[in-house]
Amino acid sequence: MEARDPRRWWILVVLCLSSLVLVIDSMALTVAVPPMTADLGATAQDMQWILDSYILVFAGLLLTSGSLGDRFGRRRVMIIGLVLFGAASLAATYVQDPIEVIAARIAMGVGGALIMPSTLSILITVFDAEERNKAMAAWGSVSMLGLVGSPVLGGVLIDHFSWRSIFFINVPVVVLAIVAALALMPESKGPWQKPDPLGAILSATGMVALVWWIIEIPHGGSLITLGIAVLALVGFVIWENVTSSPMVPLALFKNRDFSGGSLSLTLVQVGNGGLLLVFTQYLQFVLGYSPIKAGLAFVPLAVAALIGNATGAALAAKVGNRALVLTGMLVMAGAFVLLATVSASTGFLVAAIGLGLLGVGAGLAMPAAISALMGTIPPAQAGVGSALNDTIQQAGTALGVAILGSLLTSGYRAEMPAGAPAEARESILGAAGDPALAAAAREAFTSAMSTTFTISAIGVVAAAVLAAVVMRGRKPAPEREEVLAG
Repeated sequence: MEARDPRRWWILVVLCLSSLVLVIDSMALTVAVPPMTADLGATAQDMQWILDSYILVFAGLLLTSGSLGDRFGRRRVMIIGLVLFGAASLAATYVQDPIEVIAARIAMGVGGALIMPSTLSILITVFDAEERNKAMAAWGSVSMLGLVGSPVLGGVLIDHFSWRSIFFINVPVVVLAIVAALALMPESKGPWQKPDPLGAILSATGMVALVWWIIEIPHGGSLITLGIAVLALVGFVIWENVTSSPMVPLALFKNRDFSGGSLSLTLVQVGNGGLLLVFTQYLQFVLGYSPIKAGLAFVPLAVAALIGNATGAALAAKVGNRALVLTGMLVMAGAFVLLATVSASTGFLVAAIGLGLLGVGAGLAMPAAISALMGTIPPAQAGVGSALNDTIQQAGTALGVAILGSLLTSGYRAEMPAGAPAEARESILGAAGDPALAAAAREAFTSAMSTTFTISAIGVVAAAVLAAVVMRGRKPAPEREEVLAG
């Protein structure tokens, strides 16, 4: 048995910091949507692209960046990603129009794509099967702290400065993560293999086209874009199965824990896709919360997720990952059903209970599912294997945002009075001037939100069934085949 790295828990701190910067950015940006929209004069489509351009690039480059980490060094690729992410965040503080914000978000997406696969791949090579669930739980707990802390921090910054400060807050976190990585983390690589440039081109083209098509579903989509996605991804699968040095080990899908865990997480991400954005709008536009108060409203979600993470880490060895995934997802489905009952007159109590249940369920299910599928990946292919998992989840997130966003928009329009002005029928913000119209808009929004959360519940139940049928019990970790440098 190989000796454990004595610095492994310090290394985990670095990985948590690296992931935390992505969580902070995502949640703080969500809270900043209303003031950013007003200040930049952004349209609803502009804001959709500000949010989705990041996902588009992030998902498109994950597989390639995971392969780069395995080939050139995971720490090196992660640090390059942190530098790029921090520089793009700094540039975003000086933007003057929506196009410039979108450009900054694209650069941040490239940086995020370099960061995320490296964090998970380093984690599974540093921690063995006995400690991996604990490390995953700690990693998930830090993300949850960022989930609740970043909206509150973002709200404070917006109230005292402006929405631009939510980008600047990424910079010190990035600097700290880079310094810690250089000081504490050893370099690791997979064994040398021939590069696969055609695989990289096909995967990036296919994923960008697929996510682009998903994003455009509410506007009808494009058969040309879908055709490019299908041709590129089918070509990618065929090429990876015939080349002597495949970039992505597609044989991983033959393992039931990997395929079941990945597909379950995809369906969960579809259900969760629009939750934070939709609920933030409910808090601010329907309940009239300030950005700070809206951030604090997510405290039940974060605290409950921490409890779920700790409980799941303690139970994983006893009951196995599959049982935790199934239980957690059923709790999440119940939470979405409860959230679907929220209306304009309900207040926050029911929503708080729903968010708490959602946090417990996610805390139990997500680390267990990730641990199950990551435990099947050979450490030599840790980077591209974790990137494959991340890519599947990001496709689910993009699909969820597109489908649930479309349902929310169309449901809101259908519920608004026929004689309402066009701007009021397009957005709840457009109804703010007239008290009677604003009341109707709040009712229409919460009715559409109820439908959206009902669909989310169905998606999570489907994920639970898939997990129960496909996944096996906990599997032993593969043997290490790791090249350490430095």
